[in-house]
Amino acid sequence: MSADQIIIGRKSELETLERCYRSNKSEFLILYGRRRVGKTFLVAQKFGELFTFRMTAQGNVDLKQQLKNFHTVFKAAAPQLVPETQPESWFDAFQLLIELVKQSPQERKIIFIDELPWFDTYSSDFLSALEHFWNSWAAMRRDVLLIGCGSAASWMISELINNRGGLHNRVTERIILQPFTLAETEQFLQAKGADFDRYQLLELYMTMGGIPFYLDAVLPNRSVDQNIDRLFFTPGGLLNTEYSNLYRSLFNRHERHMAVVEALAHKSMGLTRPELLKQAKIKDGGTATRILNELVQSGFIKKYYLLGKAKRHVVYQLIDPYSLFYLNFVKDSKAEGQGAWLSQMDSARWNAWSGYAFENICRYHIDAIKQKLGISGVYAEISAWRSKQSSPGAQIDLVIDRNDRVINLCEIKFSDKTYSFSADYALKLRNKVEVFRTETKTKKTIFLTMICANGLHENENSRPLVRDWMDLEALFAPTGFY
Repeated sequence: MSADQIIIGRKSELETLERCYRSNKSEFLILYGRRRVGKTFLVAQKFGELFTFRMTAQGNVDLKQQLKNFHTVFKAAAPQLVPETQPESWFDAFQLLIELVKQSPQERKIIFIDELPWFDTYSSDFLSALEHFWNSWAAMRRDVLLIGCGSAASWMISELINNRGGLHNRVTERIILQPFTLAETEQFLQAKGADFDRYQLLELYMTMGGIPFYLDAVLPNRSVDQNIDRLFFTPGGLLNTEYSNLYRSLFNRHERHMAVVEALAHKSMGLTRPELLKQAKIKDGGTATRILNELVQSGFIKKYYLLGKAKRHVVYQLIDPYSLFYLNFVKDSKAEGQGAWLSQMDSARWNAWSGYAFENICRYHIDAIKQKLGISGVYAEISAWRSKQSSPGAQIDLVIDRNDRVINLCEIKFSDKTYSFSADYALKLRNKVEVFRTETKTKKTIFLTMICANGLHENENSRPLVRDWMDLEALFAPTGFY
């Protein structure tokens, strides 16, 4: 399958697809991830013309229209088998699919059903029909590879992975497709002919993240700042109009999901559940839990525990770079056209956003950070910490609590220049470390680690205090995900 050669990254995902293709039994693989992350592209490039049947659901249409679409696709795939009238139910549709597979000369029968959650319309019985197709027929064979794909991660998890009915434990493989890392983003843009330096790549990543569809819209013959102007600050620009479509396409009653995201957009240390629900004006209860879980599962927000706190002390944080940038600079902005982005740099808002965005990127690239620290093989728990006792309040951006009895307290600084310690800042850090040691009562050795976008200028203030430091180059290491 030579198509592997034109796919950037995705090594483990390709290995899973290949393993399922070469398997000596039928496989039911589900693939999910946020909108625009490249799910369909990955499967289509991997298998090319090998599909026995391939169909994509249509959003916001009823059962009759979905079955009409199925009939049209089936007619093209198997004109000799298609009935004169469209099937009246999904059970009828899957029966036609069985006949198609039976007559296929292909050694491996690949069935690709894209945007699977959209088929599950009200009173459609789609899941029941899928269950019957798999359990009573496909699973009994040895030659079927059924791939179900969808952007609505919460549906894929609840209805397929955690299904309590006939599809319980029937999924044989799963792939969660993540955004590109910085290293993969660099490789992707270089393949497009874009020759940006790594600081520019970091700036671009801070605005849109590693979403292949967004990155594909970057023009290689324009600067990063020009591309940001064109995509975000031009009326009708791709990323000027993407925000509401993004959430609308994934969630029912998406306004509540957007309220959660917008409540977190200016809170770099995140919010506890009570704080978040109060600010988003959502009543606590099962619905609130579902909304938060759906946003976590779809990769927009992250749930983590504060070091030294009970598990009930959950903090939520917005981690999607695109949403963070849009809400800080594009929504309700009067800035428009050429120079719109540059005009907002170095403002107080820019300084607050850039620090938050860079912290998020560092957390996402924790494997690269661990590699730079030489602890790739050491198990570590990743968290943050905030003091409730000291005045003024102290907080640590990133805590790496290692199994080798060491804790790295990471201070993260974004700047377009080399960062330099003042005596006052050194004293502040020294006090912060002591407050951390006192409040957590840790017996572990504490290493203070600086992560500075453009490096650290070592001087008499930093040398006695900082054990390790790294710049943005460390984040480009070709490693896996956190």
